[in-house]
Amino acid sequence: MLSKLRLSNFRCFEKIDCNLDEMTTIFIGDNAQGKTTILESICLLMRLQSPRTSKIVDQIKLGASNLSVEGNFSGKKIFYAFSGNKKRMQVDDQKFSKRKDYLHETALVVWIGNDDILLLRGGSDLRRRYLDFGASQMNLVYLSALKAYKRALRARNFLLKRDSIPNWNQIKPYTKLLIENGSVIAEQRALLVEQLNRHANEFQYIISGEDEKLEIVYQRSGDCNLSESFEEIRDEETKQRSTLVGPHRDDILLKINGLDASKFASEGQQRSIVLSLKMAQFSVLKEIKNKNPILLIDDIFGELDSSRRIKFLSLLPKESQKFITTTNLDWLPNCQFQTYKKFIIEAGKIN
Repeated sequence: MLSKLRLSNFRCFEKIDCNLDEMTTIFIGDNAQGKTTILESICLLMRLQSPRTSKIVDQIKLGASNLSVEGNFSGKKIFYAFSGNKKRMQVDDQKFSKRKDYLHETALVVWIGNDDILLLRGGSDLRRRYLDFGASQMNLVYLSALKAYKRALRARNFLLKRDSIPNWNQIKPYTKLLIENGSVIAEQRALLVEQLNRHANEFQYIISGEDEKLEIVYQRSGDCNLSESFEEIRDEETKQRSTLVGPHRDDILLKINGLDASKFASEGQQRSIVLSLKMAQFSVLKEIKNKNPILLIDDIFGELDSSRRIKFLSLLPKESQKFITTTNLDWLPNCQFQTYKKFIIEAGKIN
C-alpha cells in the first residue's frame, strides 16, 4: 500500500506532501489543473516510466533542474530522483544502480486512461507500448531484452543510413543482438497475448452487456526464425536503409465478433474493449506475480455511458489500491468503496 506521496518539481507541482487512503484516493478538479500529473508521478515512482513521455526531463517543472518522487510503500520508504543525467533510486537506506533491483521492491501498476481509446484508433507503437508495459512487469528479463534491443536497433539503423552501400560485416553484430533479444521479446509478447485472451473476453461481456467475442491477435513482424527473416529482407533494407523486420514492427489486431474492431466496432464497443484490455492486464499480472497491482484511473468516466460506467466500477477489485482522477463525483454513488479520501486539485495546488 502507498500511504504517503511527496513530489518536488514534478511538472506543475513545486511541492506535494499528502497522506493517501489505504484503498481509494480521488483527485478532483477541472481539466489542466494537474490531476493526471499525480498519477504519472506514482507510475514513475513504481515503474520508472511514464505513460505520457519517454523523457524524464519532460517531467521536470519549468525553471527547475531536478525532480524527485518519494513514497511510503508497504512499510518502506521508496525514492526516485533525477538531476541532469543522473538518476537516484533508493529503498530505505539502500541505493540501487540497476532498474531491475529497484523494481523488484516496488508495486505493479495498471494505468487506465481516457487516451486508451488510441489502442484502437492510434498507431502500432501505442499497442506495442501496451504489450511492453505488461510484459516488463511480468518478467524483468523482458525489460532487459527490450533495452538491449532498442540500443542495437539504433546502432544498426545508423550504419544502414551512413553508407550508400551498407557494410554488412559491421552491421552483423547488431543483427545478432536483434535476433537474440528480439526472440525473447517476441516469445514473451506471444505468451502475454495468450494470457490476455483468457481474461479479456470475459470482461468485454460484463462491461458491454452483450454476447460479444473479443480476440487479441499477435501480429509478429518476421518469421519465428528472425535470422532467416533478416536474410530474406536484406535487399529491401539496402534500398530503404532501415531495419524492416523485428519486434519494433510488431502489432496486435483487436477483433470483435471476428471483425477488425478499429473499423467495425461502435464507439461504445471500443470503449468497452480498451477497458477490457486493461482489466485483463490487471488479472494477468495478479495471477503471475501473486500480488495486486495498483490501479491508476485517469478521468475516464465522462466518456462512458451510465451502463458501462456502472459495470466497470463493479469490476474494480476491493483488495487493490486505486487512485482516481475526475472532474466530478457524479459516478461515486455507484461505487461501494469501503473508505476513500478525496483531494481538490487546482492550478498545481492540492487541498
